[in-house]
Amino acid sequence: MSSKVHFTKYIIVRLATAAVLILSLFFMTMYMIGFDRREIMMVSVWVIASLFLFMLVIWRGSKKIQKALNTLNGYLKNPDNLDDAEVSKHFWTKEFEEMNHNLLKALKKAKKRDNIKQRYNAKLKLKNRQRADMISAIAHELRNPIASIMGYSQTLHEEPDIPPVLRNKFLEKIYNNGNKIEMLLGRLILWNKFESGQATLHQSSFDLYALAQEVKRSLEEKYKNRQILLDGQTYMVYADRTLVEVVLKNLMENALKYSKEDIHVTVTSDCGVSVRDHGVGISEEDIQKVTKKFYRSGTHSWDNSMGLGLSIVKTILKLHGSQLHIESKLHEGSTFSFRLSCHSDDKKS
Repeated sequence: MSSKVHFTKYIIVRLATAAVLILSLFFMTMYMIGFDRREIMMVSVWVIASLFLFMLVIWRGSKKIQKALNTLNGYLKNPDNLDDAEVSKHFWTKEFEEMNHNLLKALKKAKKRDNIKQRYNAKLKLKNRQRADMISAIAHELRNPIASIMGYSQTLHEEPDIPPVLRNKFLEKIYNNGNKIEMLLGRLILWNKFESGQATLHQSSFDLYALAQEVKRSLEEKYKNRQILLDGQTYMVYADRTLVEVVLKNLMENALKYSKEDIHVTVTSDCGVSVRDHGVGISEEDIQKVTKKFYRSGTHSWDNSMGLGLSIVKTILKLHGSQLHIESKLHEGSTFSFRLSCHSDDKKS
């Protein structure tokens, strides 16, 4: 704790010291000149009274200055209270008013910069946490297919006389796990393009129903014991065909993963698509979170590909001026739907 005295006390002490010296010199001078005691006393009273009034004026002025300095120091001491500070607060002199105005202005700028820095640090921490989540998710998702490829490859290498049927089955397993790794990496690359703002739309006119049929056939080859029931007819849309294919594949595959029954896909006349399943469903608590990056529910991983599937779907639809609608009841099933811009003659392919 500082032992320095306050401004007012410092000024008064200095003035008192100076007054004593002046009075002493004054008395000595008068005595040496030859004034009698009565004259010395009368003059001394006037001098002392004058010095007292002078010190009183200086004391009042120094109190005002000290108050102004305390106000300015208060801003520096409690910068969080700047919003309540009085910019037009009355000060004794113009210089202090200007100091008050300029100090408040400088401190508010500094506070604004500090707020920006804090927000930037918060974003940086979030990015770092997401990066760590991504690395963890990649390691988790790649571990199983890589282990399968290594296991089947080792078996084929160590057992040269393995029966042809079993050999072909092992080779198919290796091929399928290789495809899974390629799909995971492709999804990661696509997400990275969205994050860096490098993704662009290559729009054209195409048949939404025909694209849904293609995705249906592709997934039914992968999930051989499952069936996708597709309803609708030809509806032309104007969008990025490749990205819309990613959306359809993600939604249909999620429905297949979390439902043991057939799933229903409907292409509607307003150029919309709905994917309905009768699976595990999503709780109300999770329904607002499943489209967030890297999100995984405590009970289900709604997308087991690094938690990016529905986030990518949401981003693609947003690029198209659309959004993903989710209706779900726990243990009853879910419906995912969206709508695209229908093709009209004034659209250019």
